[in-house]
Amino acid sequence: MYHHPSVSSVPGRLSLVPTDTWTWIAATVVAVLGTARLTRLITEDEWPPAQWVRDKWVARTNGSGWEMLFLCPFCMAPYIAVFTLLSGYLSDLHFLWWAFFGWLSVSYLAASYVARDGGGD
Repeated sequence: MYHHPSVSSVPGRLSLVPTDTWTWIAATVVAVLGTARLTRLITEDEWPPAQWVRDKWVARTNGSGWEMLFLCPFCMAPYIAVFTLLSGYLSDLHFLWWAFFGWLSVSYLAASYVARDGGGD
């Protein structure tokens, strides 16, 4: 099990999240990029499972105003951010949190780069 040696500002009490500056910086970058990728996946990507979930949501909520939640990145991002932050906090930034959101972050950066790299087309 992953464990980090973080100490709370209260003497004798362990912190739930690390207080190391570099860990905070890395976690922030991974959380922001992972949130961006997950938001894009849910609201805009044409990947069939994501499109299917979006279509089901729109069919169920059509006309209520709630359909925009799965169609608007600005509407969905705060909910994804809460999920990202809570999962990081509750898991104590467990290795699996880093692996999942790191994978999302790297895939988001790679796809963004490839889309704008000026390839031969």
